[in-house]
Amino acid sequence: MANSEDDSNKPNSGNFRYLIVNPHNGGFPDLARFFMKKDKASGAKFLESSDEGVLEEELGGAAHGDDDDGETPDHRWVIFVSILVRKIIGIFRKPMEWTGYLVEFFLNFFTVNGSFLGLLYNILHGKIVLPNRGSETFISAIGHLDGRIYLHKSETITRAVGEPESLERVVEVETGSRTLMDLCIMASKLAYENELVVRNVVNLHWKMHFVDFYNCWNDFQKDNSTQVFILCDKPKDANLILVSFRGTEPFDADDWSTDFDYSWYEIPKLGKVHMGFLEALGLGNRVNASTFQENLGIMNKKSTNMNGIDVRTSASELSSSFGDSDSQGGSEQSFYSEQPAKVSKEKFFPQMGEKTAYYAVRSKLKDLLQEHKNAKFVVTGHSLGGALAILFPVVLVLHKEEEVLQRLLSVYTYGQPRVGNRQLGRFMEAHLDHPVPKYFRVVYCNDLVPRLPYDNKTFLYKHFGACLYYNSLYIEQKVDEEPNRNYFGIRFLIPEYLNAMWELTRSFLAGYAYGPEYKEGWVSTLARVVGLVIPGISAHSPLDYVNSVRLGRERIQMSSL
Repeated sequence: MANSEDDSNKPNSGNFRYLIVNPHNGGFPDLARFFMKKDKASGAKFLESSDEGVLEEELGGAAHGDDDDGETPDHRWVIFVSILVRKIIGIFRKPMEWTGYLVEFFLNFFTVNGSFLGLLYNILHGKIVLPNRGSETFISAIGHLDGRIYLHKSETITRAVGEPESLERVVEVETGSRTLMDLCIMASKLAYENELVVRNVVNLHWKMHFVDFYNCWNDFQKDNSTQVFILCDKPKDANLILVSFRGTEPFDADDWSTDFDYSWYEIPKLGKVHMGFLEALGLGNRVNASTFQENLGIMNKKSTNMNGIDVRTSASELSSSFGDSDSQGGSEQSFYSEQPAKVSKEKFFPQMGEKTAYYAVRSKLKDLLQEHKNAKFVVTGHSLGGALAILFPVVLVLHKEEEVLQRLLSVYTYGQPRVGNRQLGRFMEAHLDHPVPKYFRVVYCNDLVPRLPYDNKTFLYKHFGACLYYNSLYIEQKVDEEPNRNYFGIRFLIPEYLNAMWELTRSFLAGYAYGPEYKEGWVSTLARVVGLVIPGISAHSPLDYVNSVRLGRERIQMSSL
């Protein structure tokens, strides 16, 4: 356990502090002893920290609270829940993976063969078509939950220019508009698909310009599991650049484990940040915690502490010297400035051999902003993708990318989990609320994920930014925090199940009440049935977020840029 070592041996000793919660190093008896008896030896199997003070803070009695409110309460309960849930998820990891493959195979098997009757016809004529994962016709489980691919039909969404056979959509949006919200939720939903599907929808159906799709390295999952794509509203002289991160896959145990992870990394003057989300962006590796400091720390003074190299530069300049070089075959030119100092990627970031989301997106975004002088950019995502979407500008602020941030139009997240503590929220609100609000966190009804990781007055993680909350009638409110912010409240239990019953009933009536566009298929209805057992799961579907944006009443008027 790291806290038992001498501080001088710590890979990130200094101002950088962290807590790693590892559910795999101990058994259920150890977990019970840690929770019930506050047994340090049992807790040592699950917890690794930068110093002894971190454990004292987490287990109560330390005077280093998140909000400077005095002594920090005992966090054993939330740590216990994090470990327990992640252990259970780990047990079902392979069954979840196999179930996902089977579900998506059979859904696509019926689709490519023309549903049930088409399949019978193909069987009789010996023309059965097998789905090809990764092809332009293979749709994810999320895509089958909600098959809509077109943007909402509205005169205000786009205007057509050019000849009818080659119409080009030019997005006319302002921050806080319904138009932009619709584009962002549809892009967030589209991010669950493979590259060929994304390309076709953007180019052929949305009449916009597909830029790139990235499968990036996730150090927590040890796989290229962070997906993100970029589009422009038109190929030349674009007005809008959109970055969309993929969210939590419904059958991916690692994604759900990330959502329930309690581990954090504290950045001086900024706050505590969810460690799993930092790893998903490619900004560090909990096996070697010093990698977070290398990617997030600002080194403005002369330093020789990294492989003996003498530098006078910041972490942002170091990273931009190679940016996306492993995919583009060269070093990147700095944005509106001279070329950065040449630094060996191998010497400074030996763990970053794979393409990582933050650096790949930032590198491409800088190129696009140089190419399209009048364009602003938007970042969006659903679920886990929403967490990455808001952390992306957080790190831009940390790396002092002022020129890039001046071109930020908005950040829209849907069903986003919490990403850090209150200090982080205060820090980012100072950057994203002026001169007008730029960060909007959309939450639908009883969605479980925005209530993760657990938060109340004794715990760490806090939401920030404007919350646009929609109830099950799609009536919207602008609130500081969604109702029942921790989901598990006893007094909300009966309303949650009653609401799940209403959502199931509504799934049969939506097409008649709202129009054919809102008719739900049998896959969505099955998800509603699951919601009768765990209401917050079915409420997390992008389907209800699309409906909320398109049907939401009492529209909130936002200031325009």
